[in-house]
Amino acid sequence: MEKPNLAVNVGGISMKNPVMTASGTFGYGQEFAPLFDLSRLGALVIKGLSLKPAPGNPPPRTVETCGGMLNAVGLENVGLVAFAENKLPFLQSLDVAVILNIYGHSIEEYAEMSERIEDLDGIAGIEVNISCPNIRAGGVAFGTDPKIAFQVTKAVRETTKLPLIVKLSPNVTDIAIIARSVEDAGADVVSLINTITAMAVDVKTRRPKLANITGGLSGPAIKPIALRMVWNAAQAVRIPVIGVGGIIDASDALEFFIVGARAIQVGTANFVNPRASVEIVEGLDAYLAENNISDISQVIGSLRT
Repeated sequence: MEKPNLAVNVGGISMKNPVMTASGTFGYGQEFAPLFDLSRLGALVIKGLSLKPAPGNPPPRTVETCGGMLNAVGLENVGLVAFAENKLPFLQSLDVAVILNIYGHSIEEYAEMSERIEDLDGIAGIEVNISCPNIRAGGVAFGTDPKIAFQVTKAVRETTKLPLIVKLSPNVTDIAIIARSVEDAGADVVSLINTITAMAVDVKTRRPKLANITGGLSGPAIKPIALRMVWNAAQAVRIPVIGVGGIIDASDALEFFIVGARAIQVGTANFVNPRASVEIVEGLDAYLAENNISDISQVIGSLRT
């Protein structure tokens, strides 16, 4: 049997395999370069970017939990200009799809970000984080209101021709409604889930363990929730779905493919095992070979109910 085919096309983004890094867990890529050849991955999703540099939240801003971690880093980043000058040249030297994750606190900020990214070379797509607070709506997250999710997606769609991924928040009643809303607004792909709002308390001091009080829960603890939401979304939309949430190894990744994900992102696992992403690529290759499956597409959406 010939070597199995892991290549996928996700909303116009061609990848040699369906393994991506999750934004915020892989820095700007270069931090992991000494550990393995980054070009072996399907795509790198870069740490969330804003128009201007952001300092993030005060420490402590990460807490280990049972089966995962809480983070309230606050989307600290160097800003778009510094990224383009200091980080992008390295990424352009790699043979891997580079996707920029962006965020803003107003629809206008999102639109300006995507418009300026359009002028950068070497960008395969944009991932829009709609889990951020909309300051003009009293802090309500863009991704929890179908109408606002539609508006921000439409604004970005109108300013860029790049493939557009919208990353969905799990902190909603019905993920399918939000997924359909951003699809209608012009999204090429949806990725889900982002972190789940949670908290931890120090019983000795009776204070929150995070300076921000609440943070985002990620890691293996959220995988069953992520899997269910990816399944719901895949049934609700016609566009490709990227699965995110608690993926540690190839077996985890395969669960997401089986319920309908076209690609997956590896996040918290990178903190435990910096080689997790490339090991998942190797594990998928081995699984297909062992089961006489010639193409990963034969696994995608193969759930038997």
